[in-house]
Order: sequence, then structure tokens, then C-alpha cells
Amino acid sequence: MPDPLDDILKQVQEGALAPAQAREALLALRAQPLGFATIDHDRKRRCGFAEVVYAAGKSPEELVEIVRVLHGREGCVLVTRATAEHGEALRGAFADIPIESGTRGGTWIVGTAPKSVEGLPTIPIMTAGTSDLPVAEEALLTCKALGHPAVAINDVGVAGLHRLEPHMPTLRQASVVVCIAGMEGALPSVIGGLIQAPIIAVPTSVGYGASFAGVTALLSMLTSCASGVTVVNIDNGFGAAYSACLINRLGGKDE
Repeated sequence: MPDPLDDILKQVQEGALAPAQAREALLALRAQPLGFATIDHDRKRRCGFAEVVYAAGKSPEELVEIVRVLHGREGCVLVTRATAEHGEALRGAFADIPIESGTRGGTWIVGTAPKSVEGLPTIPIMTAGTSDLPVAEEALLTCKALGHPAVAINDVGVAGLHRLEPHMPTLRQASVVVCIAGMEGALPSVIGGLIQAPIIAVPTSVGYGASFAGVTALLSMLTSCASGVTVVNIDNGFGAAYSACLINRLGGKDE
């Protein structure tokens, strides 16, 4: 989409916009209050990616309005932790534009996702077990919305390490790997001893009683003896993928 800052400066240069009007327009580029939310339009300039909408706790109407404002500026909006009610509202409000959700329904891309920048490495999104797929889906759709190629490598946990072997060439070519595991959370340590790329480990709330809804996996990953393992919060597929995309930008040409 065209840069609104360039448009404002061009209008000032051509005399179509007075300095006072330009000042107001520039301020509007930074933040837009909606009463129940304040949209951070300056996020992409500061941080590299536009604001992402965390749907949990928001009413469907609030979510739709936030997405509408962001889409008008960015053309593509990522929504995480949406409920079925949120999803129904999004589909109804944006029936005339591309919209995508995974099979788990918690993560949505409203608008057309950007094309991956040529030359960027593919980010492997690994799961130890099939039960970790909801978190992996959040990570995969986050990568897509941010314009980075990603590939799923599913159900390759430590209960059957031989399943890793066919995927080792992919892992060794990556600039960063997202590794998702519940139970005892051992998979990131294993991968950390096999490849050079940094690993972003995601503990999940998958497991029996003593897994303490992901706390056991979290502590296991935090105390990993493998170098290069960084840990995000429990079930935080979005946070892992966002960080992976920031790292991945260093592995190829980016805008």
C-alpha cells in the first residue's frame, strides 16, 4: 500500500495541504483513538510489523471495528486468540475481502497476506506431538501474515526421535527454528544439539497432571543444557513466530 507519509509530504510540497493541516495528518498517522481502544498506526515504522490484534476479552463488535481501522491502513491484519463468535463476526463484516483462518479457528488473517520477500529462508515450525498443533497453527499463520515463508514439521517428539531424520536437511538450512512441545518439553534441547540456528522454544499446556498445564515444559526449556535455545511463554505460538520473523529478516534481503 502507498506510504501515507509520502502522500502528506507531496501534498505540502504541491501546496494542497497547509502546514497546520499536515501536522494534524501526521499526528493521526501515529495513533487513532476509538474510545475502547487506541490504534497504534506507528507500530510498523518503529518495530517492522504492523499492530496485531489479540482478540481475547474483546467483544465481536470491538474486534471488527479495530480490524476495520487497521485494514484500511495496512491491507492485512493478523488476529490471534479469536473465539468462534469472533470468527463469525469477522466473516460477516469482511465478506468482500480475502479472509483466512486455520482449522483450529483461533488465528485469522483479514485481507491479503504479503508475499514473502525473495531470498528469505523458510522457518521450520516443529511440533513434538499432534496435540501441539493449535499452537503451531498460530505460529504458521503469524509467519504468513508477516510475509515470511514457513513449513510445518509435525509429530517428531522424543518418543520417536527417528522421525526427525528426514527433516534434518530442512532444519540445517534454516536461519531460525520454532520448536513447540508439551509434556516434559525435551525436543528443543535435542534440536539444539544438532543444528547451528537459534531455536525459539514454545512450551505448551499439553500433558498429564504433573505437567502443570505447561509449567513443567517451560522450566525444562528454561534449564536446557543446549546452547542457542530461547523460550517464550506457554502456548505463545504468536510470540515465537514474531521473534522468528525478526531473526529471519537477517537471513535474507528485506524491505
